[in-house]
Amino acid sequence: MPTSVNDRTSYWDHYAEGVTDEAPEEALKNAFGWTQYPGHGPGDELLGDPLTALELGSGRGDAVAALTTKGIAATGIDISETQCQRARSRWGHLPSARFEHADVIDYLTATDQRWDAIYSIWGAVWFTNPDDLLPLIHTRLNPGGKLVFSHAPAVPGSYGVQGIYGAGFTGPQAWLYRWSYEPDTWTTILQAHGFVEITSRIEPAPTPDHVGTFVAQARCAQDTRPAVRRVGIQQPTNDSL
Repeated sequence: MPTSVNDRTSYWDHYAEGVTDEAPEEALKNAFGWTQYPGHGPGDELLGDPLTALELGSGRGDAVAALTTKGIAATGIDISETQCQRARSRWGHLPSARFEHADVIDYLTATDQRWDAIYSIWGAVWFTNPDDLLPLIHTRLNPGGKLVFSHAPAVPGSYGVQGIYGAGFTGPQAWLYRWSYEPDTWTTILQAHGFVEITSRIEPAPTPDHVGTFVAQARCAQDTRPAVRRVGIQQPTNDSL
């Protein structure tokens, strides 16, 4: 039997090398692309009015940088060292911007810091078992703090964990997992982990019948931090982005 290779860090480093940086002004203007369509959909208003924010899977750091220009202290986490280095090179001069090279599960487990908003734009929330990640996010949000994330909607009839080969069918055996559910199921999962004021929906594409974007918003309850509750969905043990 061949040896399996599941090096997510190398995969995301390789992905980063294929991404072209926009000019700084354009990068800040387009930073909050919750959808896959430039200039379409909501912006950073989904976060509310946080003083502090944490991005899970921050990539080139454009969204973190955009928040800091509004006076928000923002931190980005990414498993790719290449992405973190690029983010620091482009935005490290901003005094309220921080970029951490880490696995999100490891980072959230080790830190004692809390944030007013935690968000993920087609990032780590999509690539992490929600039973592992959501309790940590809940613990790291200030009471009343907001979680917002987006990713592709689930393919109808195919829900839960989805496996993909990162290097294609003819490349090395490097794979990733993504977690996809219908909006109602995401609402149930978020409720099970103590979140309230939940909105889960599909943002329509700008062109009819094209693929939309799943967008979820939820708050950490003001006065309770429940014990971790499993929701009974069988998941592989692969963790975060």
